[in-house]
Amino acid sequence: MKLLRLNALAKNLQLPKTAVTIGNFDGVHLGHQAMISQLKELAAAQDLKTLVMIFEPQPLEFFKGYAAPPRISSLREKVEYLTELGVDYIAIAKFNNEFRSLSAESFANILKNKLNTQSLVLGDDFHFGKDRQGNSQFLKQYGFQVTNLNTVEFDAERVSSTRIRQVLQAGDLQLAAKLLGRPYSMIGRVQYGDQIGRTLNFPTINVRLGRHKPCLNGIYATEVVCETTSLTAKVKQDNATQLGVAGYQTDSLFGAGHVGTRPAIKQEHPEWRLEVHFPDVSANLYGLLMRVTFLHYLHGEKNYPSLEALQTGIDDDVVKLLEFRKNTPKFPF
Repeated sequence: MKLLRLNALAKNLQLPKTAVTIGNFDGVHLGHQAMISQLKELAAAQDLKTLVMIFEPQPLEFFKGYAAPPRISSLREKVEYLTELGVDYIAIAKFNNEFRSLSAESFANILKNKLNTQSLVLGDDFHFGKDRQGNSQFLKQYGFQVTNLNTVEFDAERVSSTRIRQVLQAGDLQLAAKLLGRPYSMIGRVQYGDQIGRTLNFPTINVRLGRHKPCLNGIYATEVVCETTSLTAKVKQDNATQLGVAGYQTDSLFGAGHVGTRPAIKQEHPEWRLEVHFPDVSANLYGLLMRVTFLHYLHGEKNYPSLEALQTGIDDDVVKLLEFRKNTPKFPF
């Protein structure tokens, strides 16, 4: 897979002839996967390379900022999932004032002249250009072959990013996994936090979110793997006596995860955090790239009246989550 920045393409770059699909691809869910599958079939039949155009930031993030819907997947995650699906190119379009002001014809010119587009696979409600003036019919008249993918349904409902956001926010991780085609996870590097967890005797890793705000809020059973090295070997290297609780995958750790703004801690500027506490682990994990998979929703974030009450609440959560791990020997379940 080759990653392209649309606004930074060299003028003399000549891409091979491509079959293209376009969208946010937030979550890269079953509907998106069906679109990629059809794109690959069409490309193979016409001897074309596959190209997926995505927008960064997502358009509603540009227009609404922090009031935009929460993201299912970060840019890093999107690129990873699309790469796993076997596309040849991912073109990232920087969504800014210049891009949003493109006419439908200017956008079509980008497809033709910059991306060497021959054919397109699009959703049945796809619109583009200033004031959404362009659609599939416009592109057909412009000279492209356009295939529209019908809506993909699960349990008689459309599979969409909006639906998955709602399912995640409701804590239904099993349904989310079915709509996504995989358990829900987030990827980020462990960064320095304010280390309040240590003062409560519950040290956590603070995982960079890579988005304005996530779709989750509350306390979760999680499984964590390191994307760049052996997590269990790193823990063993740092401390031979506290090796933690094994996760379900090889080389993973089970943890108590928290996603939220920590209302019980007085902050001038609350921010969203993804934190994971590993029971019986003491290790330096800063800088490591982690994948946190969410297994079980325990409860929403609580505003405890004091740090003492918060500590008691965390202790109770950890006990319940360890009980979940003990009573759930296999995953998926």
